[in-house]
Amino acid sequence: MQEHATSSGASPFDQKFSGWRTSQGDPSLAEVNSSVDVPKKPGFRRFAAFLGPGYLVAVGYMDPGNWATSLAGGAQFGYALLTVALLSNMMAILLQALCARLGIASRRDLAQACRDAFPRPVAFALWILAEAAIVATDIAEVIGTAIGLNLLFGIPLEIGVVITALDVFLILMLQRLGFRWIEALIVALLAVIAACFAVQIFMADPVWAEVIRGFAPTTDVVTNPQMLYLALGIIGATVMPHNLYLHSAIVQTRKIGPSVEEKRTAIKLASWDSTIALMFALTINASILILAAAGFNKTGNTDVAELGRAHELLAPLLGSAIAPSLFAIALLCCGLNSTVTATLAGQAVMEGFLNIRLPPWLRRLVTRAIAIVPAAGVTIFYGDSGTGALLILSQVILSLQLPFAIVPLVMFTASKKKMGALVAPRWVTALATITAVIIISLNVKLIIDFITAA
Repeated sequence: MQEHATSSGASPFDQKFSGWRTSQGDPSLAEVNSSVDVPKKPGFRRFAAFLGPGYLVAVGYMDPGNWATSLAGGAQFGYALLTVALLSNMMAILLQALCARLGIASRRDLAQACRDAFPRPVAFALWILAEAAIVATDIAEVIGTAIGLNLLFGIPLEIGVVITALDVFLILMLQRLGFRWIEALIVALLAVIAACFAVQIFMADPVWAEVIRGFAPTTDVVTNPQMLYLALGIIGATVMPHNLYLHSAIVQTRKIGPSVEEKRTAIKLASWDSTIALMFALTINASILILAAAGFNKTGNTDVAELGRAHELLAPLLGSAIAPSLFAIALLCCGLNSTVTATLAGQAVMEGFLNIRLPPWLRRLVTRAIAIVPAAGVTIFYGDSGTGALLILSQVILSLQLPFAIVPLVMFTASKKKMGALVAPRWVTALATITAVIIISLNVKLIIDFITAA
């Protein structure tokens, strides 16, 4: 077989691509590929160089859709669904580590790998499903951002939706400065979100013994159809399909040496980055659910699902006029963060599956339009009413789409032919397979419950 060099440097490991149909070719997000220098010397500076992509991924685990499912879950079932939030986060840590492994070892993101490994009709179908997941994600993020703007500044939802489309220009501006600027924006907004929730949880004064018990597993999640629906919403809002495509692309922003040892070190550090970031995301998600349980379930307001209604109830329930403002500020920051990362994911998915090469500004507009136009239409059609139900439904759709991203990811990273010396350990593959089986089984149970109820 003829040997090909890749753009990231030729090495025997990179050149032996017999497990793939083609050589790597051009990466997705080409303008930022290998743009962040990594110190050669071991130590904190090298570890710090890998911090960043995990936080972009973590943003997707605390988007407005997650808010809606966590608020509804906490209001209806108290602290019981904390166990689902914990389980979802453990799944996410495992799967995102596999994404980092795929991106660094093969220099392909998940979309590129699918295009390379599968027949064209299969890859096209997976692209359609990935785009549907991004649309569902954008529906949640557009609604959340628009509601945040409405709650803080009184801006009508329809105008708020249009404003969310401007994030594409923010990304273009920041990328001209360097990918680290995008990461800095995300981390800064996450810090604001964390501060807002810390104050709100202090005001809510939850019963911490009940909080701890909420992390214990319960069979009610499977036997109670309403709880299962919300549990799947939490899983879909946590283990988000577009994050798998995004993470495998943005880990390639680091300038990594071509040797197997350098890539092995990079995989370890990138996995630590995503693990730390996702533990932070778990803290935020658990805070939302705890706030709903302590503020709404305890007071008999078990039907709270609308973000606007939650905002209205916080002041009288927590006895502070600042609580609703903190809620709205955190929601707006989450929405802005999520739309930025969803735009990047849309670009990675389109470029990876279709290999379309356009100028950066046009590529951003096209990928953003594909997601935001249907999302904006649905948001404007629903208006102020029904947004909570729509947010939860969008997250359940994500859960139903998850297997179509997880199964290829597990297949690729478990293949020694494709991954070479950097193939995933067998125990990791076994856990990832169990994760896929759990998600597929819960999805099947949900579909059966839906058909039976109909």
